[in-house]
Amino acid sequence: MKRFGFLTALGALDWVAIGLLAVGLVFLASGLLPTADASATMGRILPILLFLATILIVADLTAEAGLFDLVATRVAITARGHFGRLFAACVAFAALTTIVLNLDTTAVLLTPVMLALAGKLRVDGETDHVPALPLVLCTVWLANTASLLLPVSNLTNLLAAGRVKLSFAAFAARMSAAQAASLLVTAALLWVFYWRRSRRGADHYEPPPPYRPADWWLLRITALACLFFIAAILGGVQLEVASTIAAAMVVLAFAIRRRSALRWSLIPWRLPVFVTGLFFVVQTISLHLLHPLTSALVSQSDGAMGTFRAAATGAVLANLVNNLPAYVAGEAAVAAGNHVQLLGLLIGVNVGPVITPWASLATLLWFERCLAFGVRIPLLRFTLTSACLAVAGITLSTAALLLT
Repeated sequence: MKRFGFLTALGALDWVAIGLLAVGLVFLASGLLPTADASATMGRILPILLFLATILIVADLTAEAGLFDLVATRVAITARGHFGRLFAACVAFAALTTIVLNLDTTAVLLTPVMLALAGKLRVDGETDHVPALPLVLCTVWLANTASLLLPVSNLTNLLAAGRVKLSFAAFAARMSAAQAASLLVTAALLWVFYWRRSRRGADHYEPPPPYRPADWWLLRITALACLFFIAAILGGVQLEVASTIAAAMVVLAFAIRRRSALRWSLIPWRLPVFVTGLFFVVQTISLHLLHPLTSALVSQSDGAMGTFRAAATGAVLANLVNNLPAYVAGEAAVAAGNHVQLLGLLIGVNVGPVITPWASLATLLWFERCLAFGVRIPLLRFTLTSACLAVAGITLSTAALLLT
């Protein structure tokens, strides 16, 4: 049985990724997915897969070094027991992580940080900890709604930026108003639904003690690697090149300072397998079924109505089948020259996937982490409040895109 021990170590999401790739390969072998189409898809996503794999290694080892714990603890201390200041800091921290790294990194790494933070914070004069739900909701909502600004923030952004032929800086400038609108809506609804006085039950909390990392040198080197990555991509270096160099920096640092932390489980195989299988499956379904339906829903207008229809279609499909298939199907339905409409679709598949657990990989990973830590998510309340966020966020973000 030991020979097959690795099989028992696989989780539900691992099997989903493997199963999805298997189905995609069956489609390819049967001819339902033409070989030429599959080759074109692989050529398009290989740089993205390398980027995703290496940046997740950077993020995992950065967390291992304690950088995220240090920042989260200092955020709580800086807020000085005031929930309003803590709220602003958590929103800014989650948004910045999503924008600079990506939404999956926010879901994977910040969720445990927020859960740990909730365990450290105590209401003044009480023995109970601050409820975790307001903190972790910052993570999942902002992992999706803060992913509009940069090409690196979301896999869909990388695909869209190539389609509309926008440079890194030009893409950020074009999406800045839409991103600002999305963040404002998210912050407002987080406060109303989860953070206001009647929801949290207290005015103040007791700040945690200062965080002491086990190795300051590791923390500094991983922080330097993150700063290098940001500077490199802002300087025009290809994403996969910048993330590979940053990964090499942190791996070398750990090899010297803490070799025991370098384990095979750090290799993020599940995400590349999931993305590859997903693209094959979606491309096949799109060829035979989804494309005619999506074309009818999206329309061929690049005006305001066509852009809103594309955004709404992307959001609905994302919550039904996942945001990546929704974007791929929507992109195929949008005319080549309709760049504004394509960016409207991008808003729908980025801001919208917050209602169902499978709507985006980030949302799915967030649910998995919450369950692993024993945090119960009230599904009805989560679904209703997230639906409000999706409708309001997409409407105002799309309007901001059109106005600019």
